[in-house]
Amino acid sequence: MQDNCYDVRIHSIEKRKNADGVVTSYRVSWKVSGKSWKERFSTAAQADAFRSELMTAARRGEPFSRRTGQPVAWKRELPVMSWYAFTLAYVDAKWPYAARNHRRGIAEALTDATEALLTNDEHPRESLRAALRWSYSGRIRDAEQPPPGLADTVRWLHTHTTPISALTEPGSGAVLTRAILARVSQTKDGNAAAANTSNRKRMVLNNAMEYAVEIGALPANPLKAVKWSKPRTLTTVDPRVVINIHQARRFLNAVEKHSERGRRMKAFFGCMYFAALRPEEVVDLRKEHLVSLPESDWGEMRLTNAEPRAGSRWTNSGKVRERRELKHRAKGETRSVPIHPELCAMLREHVQQFGTGPDGRIFIGPRGGQMTDRAYLKIFHEARTQAFTSVEAKSPLMDVPYSLRHACVSTWLNAGVPAPQVAEWAGHSVDVLLRVYAKCIYGQQRDAMRRIWEATQ
Repeated sequence: MQDNCYDVRIHSIEKRKNADGVVTSYRVSWKVSGKSWKERFSTAAQADAFRSELMTAARRGEPFSRRTGQPVAWKRELPVMSWYAFTLAYVDAKWPYAARNHRRGIAEALTDATEALLTNDEHPRESLRAALRWSYSGRIRDAEQPPPGLADTVRWLHTHTTPISALTEPGSGAVLTRAILARVSQTKDGNAAAANTSNRKRMVLNNAMEYAVEIGALPANPLKAVKWSKPRTLTTVDPRVVINIHQARRFLNAVEKHSERGRRMKAFFGCMYFAALRPEEVVDLRKEHLVSLPESDWGEMRLTNAEPRAGSRWTNSGKVRERRELKHRAKGETRSVPIHPELCAMLREHVQQFGTGPDGRIFIGPRGGQMTDRAYLKIFHEARTQAFTSVEAKSPLMDVPYSLRHACVSTWLNAGVPAPQVAEWAGHSVDVLLRVYAKCIYGQQRDAMRRIWEATQ
């Protein structure tokens, strides 16, 4: 496709305001061949001057570049884009479409990468990282001025990171790219990061580099020019974390005996063990989701949403949790899960004793608030210590609440429930299910060997 284009539409200047209605910046937006472009300026005069130059070029019939969005004649005069300016553009492009926790993951990866591309270390490290976290929250940056303690650091970042074009310079570009990869492979203390963490950050960087190529900031993805061995990651559930039914009942009894708050959480943890719910799905569970709770039979729940914890910086509402569609499901899609008779009894007793929240939420705090991570993690670890023997407590056995879900899925598979049915109930694909839980399927080796023996006679 030819780069030059004459289909240009230039819009009015948009004032960007914070939550108090104060104008914080001015944005010029325009379209080239239907693709939107935008530039942000701190003053109205700067925005007006830039828009006037675009208008003049369009009126003269000058061609615009589909690659840069600007008049072709400006090619030699384009300002050098710093790494920091590029990361802000990338965050703005990803923010509307990224899940809340993915937004946080993007910020973490870019913060580490930017540390490797600073031109000097004039500012304290913690101040720099705080300024970068503020910068990479698209909602906060659009609505607020930098906090007083970070304003100078944010301004400094605009002029003290390496130009992004340096990443593709012969020789030196590879050195810079390796420095970025080395940094995202380490913790803040310089120790090796967990394999899953470093690989996740590398995926974010790769996507960012592809975006840089897309907008014309780089001619090619520099990560592809560097040979870098990715650390091996554990993709299967460790069988040592999976509890059996007897250990599960001991744990749930310990939760119930822990305290008043613990009694409110017995069915909460029961939903993870008997129905394989994720923590964010249990938090959102409402009375309308409980299709049936029979006295002496299996019941049914139909899940519609989840409320993952992302942190107030990364949500649209500014709340710690934000309701969204189920994981791996399209918006509006539901998931039916059977309710074990033991869990039916727990849920009936829970609703009868504690009622529900104003929005029908099943699990609420003593004062009617949402069940928080801090509250249920405290009960979880203390009840685990009380329920398990000293040997069990020191082992990886059920070391985190998510292990209850692993135990449920493993139980279903070992009970002989077909994998497609387990995947449907658990909200997995069959491929992921079998890959993740491959080591947790017990007792089938002997049967498999018997069948092979019979087939070879």
